[in-house]
Amino acid sequence: MDLTALALLGIVLGVLFWRAVMRERRDYARFKRLRSTVLRQKTYRRWTIEAALTLGGLSAATIVGAAASLEPVLAEAQSWPPIAAVRDLLGEPLGVALAVGVAALVVGVLVLPVLAVRGSVDEVPALGDIRALLPRSRGELPYGAALSLNAGVFEELLFRLGLPALLFAVTGDALLAFAVATLVFGLLHVYQGPIGILFSTVLGVVFVFLYLVTGSILAPILLHALIDLRSMVLIPIVFGALSTSGPGARPVGS
Repeated sequence: MDLTALALLGIVLGVLFWRAVMRERRDYARFKRLRSTVLRQKTYRRWTIEAALTLGGLSAATIVGAAASLEPVLAEAQSWPPIAAVRDLLGEPLGVALAVGVAALVVGVLVLPVLAVRGSVDEVPALGDIRALLPRSRGELPYGAALSLNAGVFEELLFRLGLPALLFAVTGDALLAFAVATLVFGLLHVYQGPIGILFSTVLGVVFVFLYLVTGSILAPILLHALIDLRSMVLIPIVFGALSTSGPGARPVGS
């Protein structure tokens, strides 16, 4: 066992769980009570900066600290029969066509249901306790986009790249490394409630699968960012949940 990696792992997990349990739950509870666009924008801006510094810093620390394990953990995970079979299929012409079809299907699943239920529901659809997080004015939309891109980049670098490599350096088991990293990813969405934790964990499994079959961290980064942009930008726009921007702007229906 790599004791240096173990010590770094303890620090990373400690920071993550402190952030999730002590800070994010408290901050989100306060955020849900805000009505002023100016105060919401201020909080969005602080969250964006803090997430970039914290998750970006932890990503860099895990990637650098476990650099020697980045390729071995990926190679071992890609040797699992289900993943190896999919990778072999992607190497064939039929596999490429299927990949393009799946990509188009994913985009359709993300966008078309939102357009289909527009005007037929009274409340913005959401999985988990995230409605308060969605932008409520046009002035908040850029912050929603920034948070989405922030999460797509830094969370994937941490939970799909750096943390599994660090866990692999400690445990020597690629399956366990990716499983634990995915579980941690889900649990860190505790502020969204049980449904949010479950949904985030399922998404984490999808992101891991995408990373392993493509061998590129860019694939889950792109999908993660698109999913968050759907929630933080597309849904507020499509459902007309935006009031005019300005210091006194209030969300429609508040």
